[in-house]
Amino acid sequence: MIRKLRHKFIAISVLSVFLVLVVIMSAINILNYSRVVRDSDAVLAVLAENGGQFPKREGSMKHKERNRDWFFEELSPELSPELAYESRYFTVRLSSEGNVTSVDTGRITAVDTDTAKEYAVKLWKSGRKSGFVSSYRYLRSDEECDTVIIFLDCRSRVSSFRSFLIYSVVVSLAGMVAVAVLVLLLSKMVMKPLQESYEKQKSFITDAGHEIKTPLTIIDADATILEMECGDDNEWIQDIRAQTKRLTALTKDLIYLSRMEEEKPQVQNIDFPLSDVITEAAQPFRSLAKVQEKTFTVDVEPMLNLCGDEKAITQLVSILLDNALKYSDEHGTISLKAHARGKNICIEVFNTAESVDTSELGRLFDRFYRADKSRNSETGGYGIGLSIAKAVVEAHKGRISASSADGKSLLITVIL
Repeated sequence: MIRKLRHKFIAISVLSVFLVLVVIMSAINILNYSRVVRDSDAVLAVLAENGGQFPKREGSMKHKERNRDWFFEELSPELSPELAYESRYFTVRLSSEGNVTSVDTGRITAVDTDTAKEYAVKLWKSGRKSGFVSSYRYLRSDEECDTVIIFLDCRSRVSSFRSFLIYSVVVSLAGMVAVAVLVLLLSKMVMKPLQESYEKQKSFITDAGHEIKTPLTIIDADATILEMECGDDNEWIQDIRAQTKRLTALTKDLIYLSRMEEEKPQVQNIDFPLSDVITEAAQPFRSLAKVQEKTFTVDVEPMLNLCGDEKAITQLVSILLDNALKYSDEHGTISLKAHARGKNICIEVFNTAESVDTSELGRLFDRFYRADKSRNSETGGYGIGLSIAKAVVEAHKGRISASSADGKSLLITVIL
């Protein structure tokens, strides 16, 4: 249990860090990309307003500086004042029919006239107003008689964005690995107090069980002596003996379950005929079902063999059938099936019931849990049988589950 809890703690911790990093890195890279697009579009907008050229600076030097400062403050306070000299762009003008009328590649050397025409015609046919083609950001400006498409070289911006994206992913992955290692190393220390408390709890159950066995034995012996003196028809003595017997059985079950969970005993892997064991374990329940006027069917595939603990498997089948018989409805149906499923063996115990709370199915294997609380005194169960069944199945490296198709029946499935 503690090991599973530790694994869940590690998984939750690493997953939480992963989700946080994904959100942070996604937000940063989206903002970074948005900035690239925003700055590029701002430059393209200025070029479009001025016929595919940056505004000319005329007048005195003082006027030029004032004009330049105003221009770039309006454009973006983060862009360089030398942007007009740093930017590489080309423009293509097309007629209303989509024919190229002029190409200006004077401010770029990486694109020739034919490539510029090819880009422009393709974009004119697509009808898109803006976007990326290769590493160029474009803006389409429709005028009265023709269309101008301006392409801005964003190679350096896109390259920076991609580099940052790759570095952020690599750093995030490295951080994930570091967090996983740290959580793995520290989880044992975090779980240590819980593990000690859990071990003490299990040890207490085992020790208390052994201590309780002695007074129970004495009480049973005293009841026997009283019965010899007062006769065997005294209802108080009979009640003492019945309750002592019941408490003794519960103590034995608790000690057995605690040992299964605490010591994790190794299953004695011995090959035995599982079909015969299941059939023999089911035999006593035929008469019980007949007395209670319930239908009981057994369908066991012949020649099934299992490598495990024969005594524990017998106890498993008995617990499941006892549970099905106790909690089935009046004149209900009970069935036991065992068959091969690939390399595994599947054991299914089915019973009809008055009602089954499907939301509580996950708790059926908890200690002292009983779904039918109104029939505790009638059934005489302790609510610990299915916990023992689960411990037996897990000791054999198997799986056990409960399901209900209609809320009026219960199916317990064991895979070994």
